[in-house]
Amino acid sequence: MAYSLDNEVFRGLALYGGMTIVKLAAMAPLTAFFRRTTKAFANAEDTRFVGGAKKPEQIKTMLRPNDDVERVRRAHLNDLENIIPFILLALLYVGTNPDVGTALLHFKVFFFSRLLHTLVYDQATSKGTLLADWVRNDAVHGVPTHPGC
Repeated sequence: MAYSLDNEVFRGLALYGGMTIVKLAAMAPLTAFFRRTTKAFANAEDTRFVGGAKKPEQIKTMLRPNDDVERVRRAHLNDLENIIPFILLALLYVGTNPDVGTALLHFKVFFFSRLLHTLVYDQATSKGTLLADWVRNDAVHGVPTHPGC
């Protein structure tokens, strides 16, 4: 019964976990969009085939890092490092037959904190990122992480 749609906790994980995975999957095309619009590519082949570079000087220019591309790419990597382990641990958590309200709160807070993290990270405000991390750690992990606790 724990891993069926009859279980409200599993339904919550399916909903919020699914939306989180969709958000994760959306980061790859977003990174590609920023690479194309800023003409900042990761390898020489992309500069030729996607960027249209013909001369070595053009290729060299297009291989330079771009802050916007790097910010989106790092946000995507951060999602990979956090979302996949959370989903796997959440599946184990569902098997423990947790309280419905508590479990749904964990799933909701995680989903919305990942959205907030991406928005804040893309805007490059480190204090906002720290705030999002504190909220997520306190609510999802149940462990106070801010100073003074």
